[in-house]
Amino acid sequence: MTARRAEAGDAVVGRNIRVHRLARHMSQTALADGLGITFQQVQKYEKGVNRVSAARLMRIATALNVPVGRLLVGIDTPVTRDMASPVALIAHAQPMRLVQAFAAINDKRVRRSLMKLAEGIARVMPRRRG
Repeated sequence: MTARRAEAGDAVVGRNIRVHRLARHMSQTALADGLGITFQQVQKYEKGVNRVSAARLMRIATALNVPVGRLLVGIDTPVTRDMASPVALIAHAQPMRLVQAFAAINDKRVRRSLMKLAEGIARVMPRRRG
């Protein structure tokens, strides 16, 4: 029997786990403790290094208080390095904080001004590769 290796879909599931964990201000350790596993195992799931079993995926969804289907979003879409996925972006702490802060602003004019500011900065900043 050959060992099962992680596939591209496993990275998508891991990214989704990370996005929902960050959205709940939950550490990897807190999630791991709730699942009875090590935080290193959570890291491996989030990086797509290790596959998440169906039973464990259900437990993760419960711990994150999301339907299990949310952790599978995008699994049927091939992911390439060139894709500027908003979900991939918010899988990091700083962009997630920015999105959460933006969502907390109720004034549409302020939101529009912030959007224009960010777009202006993006236009004049050199784009980094990789």
